[in-house]
Amino acid sequence: MPSSFRDLPPVVWTLFAGTIVNRLGYLVTPFLVFFLASRGVTGPDTSYVLGALGAGHLLGPAVGGVLADRVGRRPTMLLGLTGTAAAQGALFLAPGVWTMAAAALLISAAGSTVSPAAYALLADAVDGGRRQRAYALFGWGVNIGTAVGGVLGGYLAAHGYWLLFAVDAGAMLLYALVVTVRVKEPERPARGEREEQGIGYGVVLRDRLALLILGIQLFVYSLTEVALPLAIRDSGLSPAVYGAMAAVNAVLVVALQPFATARLARLPRLAVQSAGGALIAVGVALTGLADGVVGYTVSVVVWSLGEVVVAGIAASVVADLAPAHARGRYQGAFGWTWGVARFAALTLGVAAYTTLGPAVLWWTALAAGGAAAAATLALRTRIERRTAHTLAA
Repeated sequence: MPSSFRDLPPVVWTLFAGTIVNRLGYLVTPFLVFFLASRGVTGPDTSYVLGALGAGHLLGPAVGGVLADRVGRRPTMLLGLTGTAAAQGALFLAPGVWTMAAAALLISAAGSTVSPAAYALLADAVDGGRRQRAYALFGWGVNIGTAVGGVLGGYLAAHGYWLLFAVDAGAMLLYALVVTVRVKEPERPARGEREEQGIGYGVVLRDRLALLILGIQLFVYSLTEVALPLAIRDSGLSPAVYGAMAAVNAVLVVALQPFATARLARLPRLAVQSAGGALIAVGVALTGLADGVVGYTVSVVVWSLGEVVVAGIAASVVADLAPAHARGRYQGAFGWTWGVARFAALTLGVAAYTTLGPAVLWWTALAAGGAAAAATLALRTRIERRTAHTLAA
């Protein structure tokens, strides 16, 4: 383990370990289409369930941010984890399409309330100089759990879909137990101070600098899970190739991220974020030039390196901009913008690919990613000035 992580407080390591367990509780989603087909749900009915799943990712972060500031980080995490476990059982037992859609909505909404509270808890526990490393470690845990879950999910699905649901619910409840035993609620501003500032997202909407940094989180990275499989399919390659590309991404991120963070943490965050964002945009755009396994591998390697470079930076910047009494809502807004980006990739990205043509999508991704990288650099001075002022205060 790189030495840059060794001075992080115990709560960071608890969340890191718990997150690995938590990500093992996301086995159902990748196999949801196959599970629905086994229950006789096909065609347009499938889109209703998947649409509900996507909608939950827009609802959960917003609710989680408010609850994290209003009732506390720990209660919000416990509510989200136990709610997700219950929703997993409801989906498995649901008798029809609409009950399945309702359960899918609850799974994604409850599950995505956890991150704003966890991110706010990290901001509470770690000072500004170490936040990037703390969030990078947290993200590394997500990737480790996702990589292990990908292998485990395929094995379990072959032996019965009920095993996926059982492991998902069990992992959520195990993480809830970890939070109950190991996580303490941090001290928060007095009730009067919190109420004076309001309990909604007005505090974020009035922060122009925060809105700018949130607004440049475009959907380019989300295209890797949407347009990439479409491109591989249209090249006449098998789904196994897409599985191999996912494995390449997982191996690179898990192997390189902690060591890259140790090196890059010494450099200006916004410059590193800009460079990593440009790498992601170039890697995604290179998908348009690929027509075989080698070409797709090159594109995945490039955007995976970009993912490694930017690890933990955006969340740490948002945490530095947030007042202490509103850290949950700032992280909720951060999670919500990523939900919007993913939703846009699933809708606008696929529509552009299928109607306007793949070339339009790839060129748009390159242009949008380049613009976001330039905008990040343009905001560097303002963010550094504000962060320095906050730390001094």
